[in-house]
Amino acid sequence: MDEKIPVYVINGFLESGKSSFFTYTLGQPYFQSKETTLLILCEEGEVEYSDKLLKQTRTVKEVIEDVDDFTPGTLMAMYAKHHPGRVLIEWNGMWDFKKFKLPKAFFLEQQMSCIDASTFGMYFANLGMRSLLFEELKNSELIMFNRCDGIDYEELVKYKRNVKAVCPQAELIFEDANGEIDMTTEEDLPFDISQDVINLEGMNYGVWYLDAMEHPDRYEGKTISYSGIVAIPDDFPKGYFVPGRMAMTCCAQDMQFLGYACQYLDTDKLKEKNWVRVTAKVRSGEFGPYEGEGIILDAVKVEPVEEPADAVINFAG
Repeated sequence: MDEKIPVYVINGFLESGKSSFFTYTLGQPYFQSKETTLLILCEEGEVEYSDKLLKQTRTVKEVIEDVDDFTPGTLMAMYAKHHPGRVLIEWNGMWDFKKFKLPKAFFLEQQMSCIDASTFGMYFANLGMRSLLFEELKNSELIMFNRCDGIDYEELVKYKRNVKAVCPQAELIFEDANGEIDMTTEEDLPFDISQDVINLEGMNYGVWYLDAMEHPDRYEGKTISYSGIVAIPDDFPKGYFVPGRMAMTCCAQDMQFLGYACQYLDTDKLKEKNWVRVTAKVRSGEFGPYEGEGIILDAVKVEPVEEPADAVINFAG
C-alpha cells in the first residue's frame, strides 16, 4: 500500500438517516471514483442499498454484526479481499465509539453524525444514552438533525446549543420535510446584542461563546462583559490570556473550558484560576495559537471578582 486509505464514518442511532445519507452521497457525481468503495455496515436499517447503486458506484458491501469483531485485523482482511480506494462505515449507534479503531494503513477522512430530532430529547434526558451519543458526536465535522417536523423552534435551538457545546467545530444542519431550517436569527439569543455593553453571565456566556464561533461578524466591534477564570496557556505570547468558563456538556466527568484569547497589557499581574470580570471589545483576526483566524478580545477593563454561584455552565441540564 503506497498511500493510506481514506475512511468516511457516519454515526447515529438506528433509523437516524445514516443509510439515506450514504445512499444519496454515493449517487452524486462529485463522489464518484474509478476505484472500489468498501461499504461496511455495523447495523442494517430500513433503507437498503440497491444492487444497481452498488454496481454503478463500484461499491462492495460487508457487514460487521458485533462490536468485538470491529478490529484493525478485520478491516485489513476486508482490504485484502476487495482492495478498495476508500472505505465508508455506518457505525452502530449503540456501540461505544471508543472501540472505533482503524488500522495504521487507514486514516479518518471525515466523521459525520445523523440525529433523529424527534427522539433526541429522550436520548438526551437519559444519562447513559447521552454519554454514548456525545462520544460519537464530539469529533464530528458534520451533524444532521433529521425529522424536525412538528418540533418547537425554541426546542431545536436548545438542541443546537446542547450539541455545539460538545463539538463547537461541527457544522449543524436541521431539516424537516420542506428542507433545511434556518437557525441563525439574532432574535433567538437570550441577550440583546444592540446594547452598548452586552452582559454575559452564566448560561448567556456559553450561548455567546458558541454563537460567536459560528457568527463572528455578528459581534465584530461589540463590547462584552462577563466573569471568567484566568488561564494563561504556555503557547500564548506575552500580553494575552484566556478568561473563560467551565462547561458541563454531558456529565460531571465531561467538562470543557470555553474561552477566547484576550489581549491585556497587565497579564503578568494575573494569577491562573482566579476569577476576574472582563470588559472587552470583540474582533476576529489571525492568532498564532489558533493556527488561523478566530475570536480575539481586547480588554478594556479586568478586575478581580468572587467566584459566582453558577460557576459551571450546565449545557446538560
